[in-house]
Amino acid sequence: MAKKLNSGNFSTEQLNQLVARIERLEEEKKALADDIKEVYAEAKAHGFDIKILRQVIRLRKLDKADLAEQETLLQVYMEALGMDTDHSAAAE
Repeated sequence: MAKKLNSGNFSTEQLNQLVARIERLEEEKKALADDIKEVYAEAKAHGFDIKILRQVIRLRKLDKADLAEQETLLQVYMEALGMDTDHSAAAE
């Protein structure tokens, strides 16, 4: 029979199971983080800018409305600071 803990309605067995699951998930998370790090290293080896690639990944997570709002605010802030936001002029 599972022993009840004094401060709750669950057993030590349940607690052990929960802790074991969390530990397994933490290991999986670390393995995934290592895999992601390897992919970024591969991208860098192929000449991609990692800082920009991370920004692209972050932006792709946003929905269209949030992305549009961020782009608009960035443009407003840059213009307020006197920064050139007309990229077409740089191409000429």
